Amino acid sequence: MTRLRLSLYVGGLLLALVAGGLTWTVWSRDTDGEDLADRCQGSLAVEEAREFFYGARLKARGHTSDWNGHDTQWCSVSAEHDDGGPVLKLRVSPRAAYRASGPAAEASATPIGHGWTGSFVSGYSPGAAVLVDCRTVAGAGLLVTAETSTKSEDLTARQVLQVARVATESARRAAGHAKCEGVLGERPGSVDRTAWRTKPVDRSTGTCRDVMTGREAARLHVTDVSEKPAGRALTEECEMSRGKAHLFHMTAYYGPSAEEEMYLDGKYPGTVKGAYTRTAACGGAIGTAYFKLERAKGKAADGAAGTQGTIDSAALTRILTSYATASGKRHGCPTP
Repeated sequence: MTRLRLSLYVGGLLLALVAGGLTWTVWSRDTDGEDLADRCQGSLAVEEAREFFYGARLKARGHTSDWNGHDTQWCSVSAEHDDGGPVLKLRVSPRAAYRASGPAAEASATPIGHGWTGSFVSGYSPGAAVLVDCRTVAGAGLLVTAETSTKSEDLTARQVLQVARVATESARRAAGHAKCEGVLGERPGSVDRTAWRTKPVDRSTGTCRDVMTGREAARLHVTDVSEKPAGRALTEECEMSRGKAHLFHMTAYYGPSAEEEMYLDGKYPGTVKGAYTRTAACGGAIGTAYFKLERAKGKAADGAAGTQGTIDSAALTRILTSYATASGKRHGCPTP
């Protein structure tokens, strides 16, 4: 998202919040008793949160927001006598209540795995997001995110793992309360913290796998890819380059992440001028998936500067189709 589009979006969102009459129900609980299990309408995975704080007595605060008739639960949990320490933040919302943000919209995320459709971010600060099919709530899906603003370097590996577990186990509780029919994954035994990996185009094993043929790579002068592990992340990306020169990248958006990106592209079309896009009807909580190919600014498809070189629109369209097919298949979507 460009800085201009981000600032316009944030400003517009703030105005919408005021105009839309967003209501808040605020609560606070400075105790580690059984009533903590009632937080976020009973969705907070208390034991998972307690493990993050190594068994410390907890305090929790939060609020319920009403967005066009859809409740979103917000909670924050911290150690009772450590005001300057880490804070866990949880959000539970129907898919229709809110567009994606945080780990759900992060293209550098890895799949949370373990049978879940969701993302895990381990960069500056850890965060996790999972999406569950749920016909009983608005938008046919339930989105649960867990984040901490504490830097990854200041957390232990165990605490980083617990962020993912708070998300998945809170989603399990929320899905039970809402009587969701979606298949739930397992409690994560590990998280994938793999950084971006750059490798020759014909050795791709992650998000760029099965996207480009050798002939297409030669035609567009693509020699390398930068990718993340493949799975069912809510947002994922594949970058194509010639050596160190970035040529173009493709992004796949699912569920609220797709809704967010399509909304922004429609509101600020100038920021994606020249991009190639396509959609796929996936159903369930994912709804419509959105796929986009964007060329490096000021370069043709083969990497030539300015307007020089060949812009092979047909080849780029085929590559985006291959990317959408490979990515969509992992997410249970029909061939676009």
